[in-house]
Amino acid sequence: MSERRQLINLGYRLLGSLADAEDVVQETYARWYAMSRQQREAIESPGGWLTKVASRICLDLLGSARARRERYVGEWIPEPLPDRTEWISGRPGGSTADPADRVTLDESINMAFLIVLESMTPAERVAFILHDVFRYPFAEVAEIVGRTPAACRQLASSARRRIRTSQAPATPADQHAAAVRAFKQAWEAKDIDALIGLLDPDAMATGDGGGLVTAALRPVEGAEQIARFFADRASAAPDVTILECTVNGRPGLVAQLDGVTVSVMAFDVAGDRIKHIWAVLNPDKLRPWTTG
Repeated sequence: MSERRQLINLGYRLLGSLADAEDVVQETYARWYAMSRQQREAIESPGGWLTKVASRICLDLLGSARARRERYVGEWIPEPLPDRTEWISGRPGGSTADPADRVTLDESINMAFLIVLESMTPAERVAFILHDVFRYPFAEVAEIVGRTPAACRQLASSARRRIRTSQAPATPADQHAAAVRAFKQAWEAKDIDALIGLLDPDAMATGDGGGLVTAALRPVEGAEQIARFFADRASAAPDVTILECTVNGRPGLVAQLDGVTVSVMAFDVAGDRIKHIWAVLNPDKLRPWTTG
């Protein structure tokens, strides 16, 4: 069970979903305990075996994810991680936080990075995460992906190119926080001009309601359109409280209604301008923010 934290970290980065990562870990352990004691004792590296099995389950899930996403209502955004580096195991009202369930916060889980991972093929994503993030040698990655080490090296290289072409250099945390704070203040004031000034002219705002709550079905594009969209939202929901928080390791915002989190927003900031806003409203993805 000492490997649980590592498996949760791996599953979240591979799938972008805490709930799916938890399911993968449960399935992995089910396969472990389905073996006889003699079979388990014959495995030289239990941690390596668990990682290999969990990675293969994730690879299978990623392979079917495209079909599942086609049925998803509106845009799909990875589940946001709260500031505390742990999440609640089980369902609301269930068990308490388990220290073994911690998800380590680093650059490989910021929202912009996870969005780029979504553009990769399943094999690219698994090869890249296992090698570049978790430092597995390509020989071991090859066993998991079912390709040669040379092919896995190429997959990871292709993944790195995607990241280089999709991501600008990271904005310093204080600069990122200042932009998000200014956005919050302008949003609360319904100051459209101030919002436009904070947004990149080609900015994009994406919402994820999953068909369970109201959210824009397609991204809102352009600084003025986004500014007006958020100002209208502020007018339509005057009782909502906006709080500054950390989302996936970076400054973000949380919207609460009567003390309940109804939206979590992550930001991509370049210089002093906001380039992208991701707003997760799907209540199924806000479980870590509403329990415990």
